[in-house]
Amino acid sequence: MSYSTSVKDELSRVMPDECESQIAELAGILSFIGRVHISENDEYMLSISTEHAGTARKCFTLLKKTFNIKTSIAISKNSFLHRRHTYIVKLKSDEDTKRVLESTKLIDKYGRIGEDLTLQKNRVVSKGCCRRAFLRGAFLASGSVSDPEKAYHFEIVCPTKGRAMQIQHIMKELNMEAKIVMRKKSYIVYLKEGDFIGDALRTMSAANSLMEFENVRILKGMRNKVNRSVNCETANLNKTVNAYLKQKADIELIVKTIGLDALKPNLQEMAKVRLEYPDANLMILGNYLNPPVGKSGVNHRLRKLAEVADKLREEMDEEKRT
Repeated sequence: MSYSTSVKDELSRVMPDECESQIAELAGILSFIGRVHISENDEYMLSISTEHAGTARKCFTLLKKTFNIKTSIAISKNSFLHRRHTYIVKLKSDEDTKRVLESTKLIDKYGRIGEDLTLQKNRVVSKGCCRRAFLRGAFLASGSVSDPEKAYHFEIVCPTKGRAMQIQHIMKELNMEAKIVMRKKSYIVYLKEGDFIGDALRTMSAANSLMEFENVRILKGMRNKVNRSVNCETANLNKTVNAYLKQKADIELIVKTIGLDALKPNLQEMAKVRLEYPDANLMILGNYLNPPVGKSGVNHRLRKLAEVADKLREEMDEEKRT
């Protein structure tokens, strides 16, 4: 089972206590996967199609609990395309259909169907609890969230730009900064930041999924911290090794050309100590000198040795050219 399906399974079992929140969640579902059919006699029928069984059961429960409407659930499967089952919740009564659509503000009192909910005038999502319920319904109907082990991505697929902006506005009211992108013919409202995705799960009351998400985030954070530490240590080690190899080459060149006796006593001592203790850092090297010197003193002497070696290389190059 995917993480996204697990989240939906959990959300499908969340039942709001308040009637207005139940209506808001149903509105969120219907506005994405609800279909209104009008007969030749101008009678309305409503159908809700989903591939998630939990969402179908929740629609059945919300309609029964909120409106005392009994519905049927049909199951179909497209064997040719090897797709999963499609669950279809049907309201065949004209009266019941209109009552649900009017309560969810998807239809006005004159029987006109609204393509988009209007937030400014729609009391269905006027309260915080209702906005949270509406978002939960929208996610159940048309949302998905990536496995946090692989990526941080939360999205709701919207049929129109107006619907996408509506979801974005609701999420902004809930302190989530969602973005919109067009993919094929759909508008995608999405979150990429881990903090916002955690907020979305918390807002929709997916407590168990949120805990799993945060646990993965913590583990990934720890792994990343360890990796950064190892990479930093490796980089420092490489830097130290490369520095030693350069210092060793400088000293060996001096020995081969002019000899250490040509150097000042403090540089002679530094060269000998450097070759004798190849694994020692600057602080330890300083302790082997007589008298001991600090890191800056050791570094200064090694730079002087490097200057002598570089000058010798220049002279050798000049001799080759002549």
